[in-house]
Amino acid sequence: MKAALLSTVCVACVTIVWAVEPAGERQWPRWRGPRDNGSATGGVYPSGWKDPKQIEWKVKLPGIGVSTPAVWDNQIFVTCPIAGHNALMAFDWQGKLTWKAVFGPEIAGKHRNASGCNPSPVTDGKHVFVYYKNGELAGLDLQGKILWKTNLQERFAKDTLYWDLGTSPALTEKSVIMAVMHTGQSYLAAFDKDTGDLQWKIARDYSTPPEGDQSYSTPNIIERNGQQIILVWGAEHLTAHAADDGRMLWTCGGFNPEENRNWVTVASAVVDGNIAIVPYGRGSRLTGIKLDGQGDVTDTHRLWTRNDTGSFVPTPVIHNGRVYLVRDAGEVECLDPTTGKTLWSDKFPKNRNKFYSSPVIAGGKLYAPREDGVIFVADISDKFKLLSENDMGERVIASPVPVAGKLLIRGEENLYCIKP
Repeated sequence: MKAALLSTVCVACVTIVWAVEPAGERQWPRWRGPRDNGSATGGVYPSGWKDPKQIEWKVKLPGIGVSTPAVWDNQIFVTCPIAGHNALMAFDWQGKLTWKAVFGPEIAGKHRNASGCNPSPVTDGKHVFVYYKNGELAGLDLQGKILWKTNLQERFAKDTLYWDLGTSPALTEKSVIMAVMHTGQSYLAAFDKDTGDLQWKIARDYSTPPEGDQSYSTPNIIERNGQQIILVWGAEHLTAHAADDGRMLWTCGGFNPEENRNWVTVASAVVDGNIAIVPYGRGSRLTGIKLDGQGDVTDTHRLWTRNDTGSFVPTPVIHNGRVYLVRDAGEVECLDPTTGKTLWSDKFPKNRNKFYSSPVIAGGKLYAPREDGVIFVADISDKFKLLSENDMGERVIASPVPVAGKLLIRGEENLYCIKP
């Protein structure tokens, strides 16, 4: 693990003037974007960046991390270790560090594509929240003041995950939601955004074959009839919970009838309208679940199931009423969310390296980083057309962040801002 002084290399620093930029999202407040679907609306985004002038700036980060940045207006939030401690840094759109907040000692990642700061920061425009492998959960204001912090492992249950903690915080209107799913003492909990006070906590334990109860996925927050609902995928169950008190509204099981071992949950569910698209079976299966009902809906709400496709690590993208998969070996597939039928399929060039980053879609283009740092760009406006391969020269596990025509790429060691 490196611990280096923060340095900024500005290739072509230009003052950001939102009014003259291409139309598009002005915020990317959490890992999968403003709608939790990995898709941006509007804007013109790069088809590739072979021209060095397209790298507007590049910032050297002080330690290795793989979390995805969050963006709110003129602030870019990145979690990263600093001198062996967990930290959150804020940059402006010129790549200048505006503030940093340092927390407790980092616990480094075990997997080659992991770190102590796998979970991504999340913001509501008033606060920013962070979570780390050592169990620290904290809330800050947008000027970098730590408002509160607590350690979930010291307070509730020690981490029993086989690999490195990965789930990110999720936000309801009033709360920070944490889903802690591992072997024994799993739970779902809500914390007050302003104070960090525990609002409620419920157990979420299921009996599964070995490792099936362990999850690295992030909850979805959806709205139904004017109420916020927390959708949790893990431990071979998709469950819906009321945001005000955590009570379970419905549960859907039956994801592992053969009782396969090691069917750990990594990719998160995605939502299109009234359907949750759930990847499982270590990338071998995919299913569509109707989002309503009461009690056990296992036998009534499964709309379709595929036993021949899926995604193990990368979370799917929802874009313009279609589901897009980038599978771990680079296969690309477009499906109808209502039927699960494949509309088209293709693949990126074959390579021994795998896809760990969750892809994004912006400006009609699919951006998919491979673990060795090659980022593929494909036109998916009709079917599939590979536009470019862009080698960042370092591993890339975080998801790209498209904001107002710019593309943020967080490598293991550097943060890049790329323009068309």
